[in-house]
Amino acid sequence: MKNFEKRRDRFELFESMESPFLNVTFRLEVPDFRPYCKEQNLPVFHFFLYYLFKALMNVENFRYRIYDGEVILIDQIIPSYTILNEENIFNFTRFEFSDDVNEFIRRSLAAKDESMKAPKLIHSASDVSARDLKDYVFITSLPWLDFTSIQHPVGRFKSADIPSLAWGKFSTLPDGRLSMPFSVQAHHGFVDGYHIHLLAEEIGRVLAEAIK
Repeated sequence: MKNFEKRRDRFELFESMESPFLNVTFRLEVPDFRPYCKEQNLPVFHFFLYYLFKALMNVENFRYRIYDGEVILIDQIIPSYTILNEENIFNFTRFEFSDDVNEFIRRSLAAKDESMKAPKLIHSASDVSARDLKDYVFITSLPWLDFTSIQHPVGRFKSADIPSLAWGKFSTLPDGRLSMPFSVQAHHGFVDGYHIHLLAEEIGRVLAEAIK
């Protein structure tokens, strides 16, 4: 926790506020990984999700949480994303992360299938302990929209420490790279605009490494 202690006074400042959120929406530009996914027969959403979580794990500030009045550093992130069920009503997914991209995708597809077939709301975290909930990162994808801002719901603003991320419609840039609206909402006591920049850079880096 050495790195956190360097910013504890910043954390205490934002934690004293009613809403400690930082919420930034920007154009994320990354290598176009879709041809690689087509060649390897990999689903685009789940492939991108895997490398997004790899990038999140590599930027420590996105792994700080508040538990029992103390700041902790989580070891592993639990993916949870929204999906439309068979009646076009949103539902939640949840599954264990795997370092192996193919196993991650297999688990993600199984979680998607489960949530799509569930008529009732599942994986709303009501069955998760307060500590286990801290391992989550919440994901939303809006592939139909080239949005310019988004506000994620939270249980309560005070001490809302679990990051929420969203991305929207893909666009191909003149140089062949991929662009999308991308939103990051996080506790400002942990994450500054600089760390969001680092995350964007890391997403691009791990994708480029994967498809080279």
